[in-house]
Amino acid sequence: MSRLAAGVVLVTARELPLDADDPLAPGGEDVGMTATAFLSVSLDPPLVLVSLREGSRMDDLLAEQPLWGVSVLAESQRHIAGRFAMKGRISDRLLFEDIAYVRGKASGAPLVGGALATLECRTEQTVTAGDHTLVIGRVLTAELPSADGGPLMYFKGKYRRLG
Repeated sequence: MSRLAAGVVLVTARELPLDADDPLAPGGEDVGMTATAFLSVSLDPPLVLVSLREGSRMDDLLAEQPLWGVSVLAESQRHIAGRFAMKGRISDRLLFEDIAYVRGKASGAPLVGGALATLECRTEQTVTAGDHTLVIGRVLTAELPSADGGPLMYFKGKYRRLG
């Protein structure tokens, strides 16, 4: 499957507070994950699908938090894709530290500035498929923050430019 070129997205979500009933309880952390298994499923209703490694932090989070975001990365955002794809990485809080983003109005998830497109989603269905969870989300919002540059692609184990 490394011969199948794929677009690269950053999937993000905000952890729920530890105690939603306590206004003084610490808020949840932002979490992000690079994904290449992302696609449009339906236009009516608008649905997308992302594949998550079973037991990953994002898989565990989206099992509890139904709201999440997607930033379609531009070719100039390779550093963001690499950062959120690292194994044994530092905390997500530090990974977001120097990245420009806005917080989604519907999901609260960080949406990367300069992305080719951003989506906010609510989980509609999950399907276990081998060692992955397929998360189907209803698109709540869709924006086109940047028209500059081409998409970041992943092919034969490397990030690439289109063309």
